[in-house]
Amino acid sequence: MKNIFRRWGKPVTLALLMLLLLTALDMVSGVVSEREGRWHEAQAGVAQSLSGAQTVIGPLLQRHCTERWEQVEGTGKDRKTVTEENRFTLSATPSKLAVEAQARIEPLHRSIFRINSFVAATTLDAQWNDLADWQPRRTHAGSRLDCGPAVMMLAVGDARGLRSAEVQVQEQSLRVEPGTGHESHPRGLHVTLPEAMLPLAGTTRPVIARLSIDLAGTEHFAIAPIGDANQVRLRSDWAHPSFGGRFLPSSREVSDAGFEARWTISALATTAPHELLIGSQRCAYGEAPPDAVLKAERSGVPQAVDAAMDAAAAVVATPVAAGTCIESFGVSFVDPVSTYQLDRRATKYGLLFILLTWVGVGLVEVLRRLRVHPMQYLLVGAALVVFFLLLVSLSEHLAFGPSYAIAAGACTLLLAFYGGHVLQGWRSGLGLGAGVAALYGTLYVLLQMEQTALLLGACLLFVVLAGVMVATRRVNWYGLTTAPAESPIPATEARAEAQ
Repeated sequence: MKNIFRRWGKPVTLALLMLLLLTALDMVSGVVSEREGRWHEAQAGVAQSLSGAQTVIGPLLQRHCTERWEQVEGTGKDRKTVTEENRFTLSATPSKLAVEAQARIEPLHRSIFRINSFVAATTLDAQWNDLADWQPRRTHAGSRLDCGPAVMMLAVGDARGLRSAEVQVQEQSLRVEPGTGHESHPRGLHVTLPEAMLPLAGTTRPVIARLSIDLAGTEHFAIAPIGDANQVRLRSDWAHPSFGGRFLPSSREVSDAGFEARWTISALATTAPHELLIGSQRCAYGEAPPDAVLKAERSGVPQAVDAAMDAAAAVVATPVAAGTCIESFGVSFVDPVSTYQLDRRATKYGLLFILLTWVGVGLVEVLRRLRVHPMQYLLVGAALVVFFLLLVSLSEHLAFGPSYAIAAGACTLLLAFYGGHVLQGWRSGLGLGAGVAALYGTLYVLLQMEQTALLLGACLLFVVLAGVMVATRRVNWYGLTTAPAESPIPATEARAEAQ
């Protein structure tokens, strides 16, 4: 029994200690997740207090009308005349839509968390080339048509972000009023168009409008391509744009000073004009229309879809079509890789760190015939676990690079000092510290090189394995397990080396 314990007692103890350290690493991962959750809560709190993500939809011309007619019901004595009515909305999307936006980042802080908000100075130039068909038509002979004033509306994701707005139609400034009057997109603004600005029946005079707004928001800024021809130019001082939605830019320029992106989209490439006309809700950012809608469009059914997308104006009813949505595109103003993502990725390498460090200590123990106690292995592993906790806490107050350098430097010095005593020599301690520093440097490179992290990690493991095999190629492992010896280094030599 003593021989069995002598042979396997230490390996079993080290295995149990490794499980204990893995539990500690899992607790550190839980701390990272908990802190990241609080960061998301801070983002949501800023969005609730300021304004959320913004999607610009419009401008859209609309007019509410009512048709009434007399109808005779019953026969004989029961015959009576009743008044029937039909309410509908005339809607027209632009023939041309040009959008120019300049987004300025305004970082906000909630507790220790930094959240990126933006203010987008946006100008929309819209033109309706032919509104001859944008006239109410009777569906019953002798009916009466009553239409309200023509309205031009612009919808946004969160109306609290509207800081200022100016609207000009036919080069004449109009009074801007809150709300859109649209059932599906009530948040935004509208202006009432005088009758003199509208083209008469049978004429082809275009309607030209310019809308200028300052729109604040968080997370992302998106635009719906509701025109027959859409030209969008977006600029910002944010150097890490994440373009998304249903369309990527046709051209982009990104530098440390910011970015500039352009989109050119026609109605042939998007269903947004039709979806707006039939009263659909906007898609979630980047969401694709349902498969059923796409199949219907490919098959040409219903024919009203094609007719609405080919015409610059259409008369449609306002009920919302279930299962459809308005496409959009834009940019997200978020950090491409948050510090918590880097912390989480670093923690995943914790087991590898402990194993490689223990391998280094074990090699010195075997080659120099030392005896390192399992408690000393535990303390070395605990120092490596504390590194990840230091990294998480420091990165909440400093940039990730300096945080990593401070945490890695502190743990490297601690292990080098401790290793000099455990391995009975300052040279061995410096060697352990140099090895740990090399591990920290490799990990930092792995975190920065996400695409090649697997390749670099595999090569590192191969190099370590090859080094272990070369260093222990002449070791008599049976001799080590049967007769563990005391340290062969004389006491005088050990003291001289320590000095």
